[in-house]
Parts: sequence; C-alpha cells; structure tokens
Amino acid sequence: MIKIKPKISWAFLSLLLVLVILNGCSSRRLEKTLSPEEKEFLSTVRYTITPEERKIFLQLPPTERKNFMDEFWKRRDPVPGTAINEFKEEYFIRINQANKLFGEGGKQGWLSDRGRIWITLGPPDHRETYPRGQSFYGFPVEIWHYGFYQIYFIDRFWNGNYQLDPASAQQIAEITQTQVSWNQPGGRMFEGSRALDFEVRMDRTGEGQARIVVSLPYNQIWLKAHQDRLETVIEVKIEIEDSSGKKIREDSRAVEISLTPEELKDRFNQSYDLEFQSEISGQSPFSLTVTINNKIENKKSEKKLKFDF
Repeated sequence: MIKIKPKISWAFLSLLLVLVILNGCSSRRLEKTLSPEEKEFLSTVRYTITPEERKIFLQLPPTERKNFMDEFWKRRDPVPGTAINEFKEEYFIRINQANKLFGEGGKQGWLSDRGRIWITLGPPDHRETYPRGQSFYGFPVEIWHYGFYQIYFIDRFWNGNYQLDPASAQQIAEITQTQVSWNQPGGRMFEGSRALDFEVRMDRTGEGQARIVVSLPYNQIWLKAHQDRLETVIEVKIEIEDSSGKKIREDSRAVEISLTPEELKDRFNQSYDLEFQSEISGQSPFSLTVTINNKIENKKSEKKLKFDF
C-alpha cells in the first residue's frame, strides 16, 4: 500500500505567515490609539489579563474602554457586594512589595522575573538567598519554596538581575495547576488573598430539619509545608436568618488538614465534606451564609443562598 503524505504548499505557508504578521501589526496599531490611562492599565494587568480579554479591550471603541476597565476588576472580585475588591487590593500590594524587594538589575522590581512570580504566586513559604552562590564558582541564586516545590532564580551576570531558571518552569506549571486559578475572571484569589471556591448543598431530612453540606475541594485549598507534610486549618461558619432578618441558627467548626504530598495527589479531584444539622423555623424565604477562613492566609470567602423551607 502506498501512503500519500499530505503536501502543504509554500503559498499556504506564506499566507499563514502574512496573517500572523498582520495580526501582530494590528495589535500594535490599536495600542497606539490608547490613551495614557489605557496604556497604563494594559501594562499593569499584564499578569492577570487573558489573551482574549486583551484582544477585546484593544478592539473596543474608546468610549467603552473605561467600562471594560471597571468590569475587569469586578469580574475578579472574590466577594462581590462588599466595599473592598480583595483581588485588586492584593494585586497592587504585591506590585509595591515587588518594587521594594527586587528593584535592582536595571528594571522595576515588579517587571523582573522574581517580581512576576511574587505577584502571580504570592510570597513563598520559605526563601533562600545565596548572594555569593551556593559554591565557590557558582552564580548568585535564590531558591523559593512553595509547599514541596522549589523555584530557582539565578544572577548569571552578577548585576542583580536574577532570572528564572528554565528548569523551574515545570514547577510553576504544577503549582499553578494544583494551587492557583486566580487568572480566571470570577475565579478564586491567588495565595495570600485567595477566596476558596466551595460548594454548599442543603437537604431536607425531616419536618423542620435540614442537613447542610459544605464541600471543600482539595485542589483549591492552599497548604503550607511543615516538615514532610502539607497543612492548614480552615474555619467554617454557617448562619441562617429568616425573612425578617432574625438569626435562627449559627454554628462554626475548625477543620485541621494535614496531608503528605502523595495523599494530596491522590485526593486532588476529591472534596472534604463537612455536615451541619439544623432546625429550620420561622418565615420563608430563609438566607444561608457560609463563611470560609483559611488560617494560613486569614482571608475569608463566603456564599449566600436564599431558600424556602
């Protein structure tokens, strides 16, 4: 049997190359139409804006870009309806921290490799610095520990410009997969101010009786390394009010989680379920508020549900 290999014409490849170049030129042309405020916005959000969002922003009429910038941060607010946007606040705090910590090597700290990782992943659990190298002939190096992951930055030119070691790219990808999903609009926050995403289910178990189940996905719980284990303490609080605002139920529990890295990987797609039994009485509709506080971060996230009973 003769196998026929598909042929790709040079004309097709040339057309594809032209389209890629035109797309890049189009983006640069659109960037020139931005106001100073819009250019600053696009530069500032470089670590969190998605390619799709960036493309939409550039193609918007100038009259609609201000609304986009406002909505951009609202979509990332882990607790909508409150006065503070925790995501936005933490993002700019980290930019300021990066500028103070890594403002050497000829560029602003937040634009350096260390600044980028500090902003996107948060402060490491532990940071080792070797300004004279780990060995007599070695380069200056920093080692950042996130749980059981290690990220290396190397100053190969002895000028204060520590660059991310390419070998650490896989480590960053794994940290992002297992611990971070902050880059998605409406998603949970990154470490240091992450709003834990969780599920709440309520079942009627009898007359005036209900069971409330709070499910905490293991792949969304930020853990800190302690010796050979990953640990945290999570506080879960529930409050139920009737239609008049009268509180008819309040309960809280502290959950200690301690896992080996192997156990975390085995439970990556599972959840820790916490049950509360409650009597329901009063006037419908009722309001259920569930508040989660990861003690590592001391940051809270909550969900509110309305229900009839």
